[in-house]
Amino acid sequence: MARLVPRKISSKDLHSIPKMIDISGKPVIKREAVAEGTIYLRKSTMELIESGKIEKGDPFQIATFSAIQAIKNTPSSLVMCHPIPIEGSSVEFDKTSDSITVRVKVVASSKTGVEMDALNAVSVALLNIWDVVKKYEKNDQGQYPDTRIADIHVVRKFKEAKSEEGK
Repeated sequence: MARLVPRKISSKDLHSIPKMIDISGKPVIKREAVAEGTIYLRKSTMELIESGKIEKGDPFQIATFSAIQAIKNTPSSLVMCHPIPIEGSSVEFDKTSDSITVRVKVVASSKTGVEMDALNAVSVALLNIWDVVKKYEKNDQGQYPDTRIADIHVVRKFKEAKSEEGK
């Protein structure tokens, strides 16, 4: 792996310095986003989950709490995201014999969208599921040949039409 070397910023680079986008001129409108992603697990792990035998606790409860916390903390992880007053969220799960899909909905009245908050929540929820079941997913060499997180994406986003006053 190449070693990272800090570079000095010259006056030519000033146009590329990262900055948070100014949203002060945008109207506050209702916004909603739904994101989802899937974790693939061994069937034996799914059976342990179903029977309530995961040592660290219920993966669904842990994933729900972690998703909600992730929504609140999105600007801490994604440095260009604006802090948004979240008005509501929901976390849902779909299970198959070898996977769990996490779906998160985030709602706010804001000047900017909530899709990054929903994506962050899905990612953190899936990582928490992995964390609580990793003991059961490892092979004899301590690797995770069957475990993977995939397909994290925005399912849909919505923003209320601007009123005549807000145009």
